[in-house]
Amino acid sequence: MRVNITIAVDAMGGDYGPEVTVPAVLDLLDRDHGVSVILVGVPGRIEAVLRRSQTVLSARLQILAATEVVAMDEPPAQALKNKKDSSMRVAINLVRDGGAACCVSAGNTGALMATARFVLKMMPGIERPAIATTLPTINGHVYVLDLGANVDCNAEHLYQFGIMGSILASAVDGKERPSVGLLNIGHEAIKGSEVIKQAAELLRNSPINFHGNVEGDDIYRGTVDVVVCDGFVGNVVLKTSEGLAWMMVQIIRREFSKNLVSRLAALIALPVLNRFRRHMDPRQYNGASLLGLKGLVIKSHGGADAYAFRHALQYAASEVRSNVLGRIEASVMQLEPSI
Repeated sequence: MRVNITIAVDAMGGDYGPEVTVPAVLDLLDRDHGVSVILVGVPGRIEAVLRRSQTVLSARLQILAATEVVAMDEPPAQALKNKKDSSMRVAINLVRDGGAACCVSAGNTGALMATARFVLKMMPGIERPAIATTLPTINGHVYVLDLGANVDCNAEHLYQFGIMGSILASAVDGKERPSVGLLNIGHEAIKGSEVIKQAAELLRNSPINFHGNVEGDDIYRGTVDVVVCDGFVGNVVLKTSEGLAWMMVQIIRREFSKNLVSRLAALIALPVLNRFRRHMDPRQYNGASLLGLKGLVIKSHGGADAYAFRHALQYAASEVRSNVLGRIEASVMQLEPSI
């Protein structure tokens, strides 16, 4: 019997709020009996969705009232200062106070990062948090960080991201020594900015399995298990990946529907096409970790549907079960840069 995990869900976050978050939670509870959930938000709106699904509250499903909601376009500083009873803030408070093992939110990314950093504080030895998630590769997936929390990074920040990413991949995927690559404009050590060169030297002299520099195409080839970059580059990589996946699916759908022969070919190829669609579906990779905080926070895409949000919840549960937080904290405390 798996140990029960309590997840605090910002039920009001994202583009659709309870219309997505609540059905996703109910789906998770049906699939994973080792999880309980606290839905944080405006009770009336949450209860309306629960009534439609004929679901009653129980020991595994509770509601915690919050009177405010952070808008998706709200400035982070304003949300942090003026909305202390927002669903986002109350959910993160539960993690700080030990009422939940992690928080999952599809809300405003900047506000979530600012609030989580203020409430939970940074882990000793880590200067900045990083957003990490998985992207599909030819044979599986790769962890990429940072995806937008830090536009400007120095070599020390990238070094810390590499350490955290290595521990994340090891904990969740069970890999003893996951390989870590530093995203660059070339594989050669002489290429890249001074920051990249210094970061490569730090990573090369660290105890992690540093592969060296990698280029953009290495991400999807699965050359390494973890790719490290600054938040500006990482966010471009993420959005480009999502756009490419969407384009490929649309082109395939269009080509197979052009005429009768194409439609017959599509029927024959349907099992292969379905496997391809599942592998490329960005909803399966929904759920990004805010690493470096003294508490687990998972960010879902703001436009996620219930299927995608459920994947973010499942990812949160896997991080708790893998003790990602404790393993990062223990490892970082033992590491010092070599230069």
